[in-house]
Amino acid sequence: MTSLKKISLVILVTGYLAAGANHFRAPDSYIHIIPPYIPLPKLMNILAGFFEILFGIMLIFKVTRFWAAWGIILMLVAFLPVHIDMVLHAPFQLGSLYVTPLIAWIRLLVFQPLLILWAWWYAKE
Repeated sequence: MTSLKKISLVILVTGYLAAGANHFRAPDSYIHIIPPYIPLPKLMNILAGFFEILFGIMLIFKVTRFWAAWGIILMLVAFLPVHIDMVLHAPFQLGSLYVTPLIAWIRLLVFQPLLILWAWWYAKE
C-alpha cells in the first residue's frame, strides 16, 4: 500500500469514527434531516452511528477492510434519500450550519459520490 493510500486510510477511519460518534453526541442534528417517510428516526440515527463506528474500526484491519469498504458504500447509498430530501427542503438550519440549496446539491452530487469512490478504493484490495 502506498503512503498516500495509508494516509488516506487513516483519514477515512478517523472520519467514520468521528462521524459515528457524532450521531450519539448530537443526535438531534441527524434526526432533524431524516425524511418523515423513514420510520423510527431515533433508531435509524443510532444504527447509522453504530455502523459508521463499526465500519471505521473494520477498515483498520486488512482482513475486514474489504467488507468495511463495501459496508460504507452500501450505507452511503442508503443515505441518498436523506440527501435528496435535503435538496428538496433547503434552505434550512442544521445546528450551526445554514444549509443552502447549493450546499445541499454539492453534498448530494459531489460529496456523496466522492465518499463512495473513496471507500471503493479500499474495496478493490
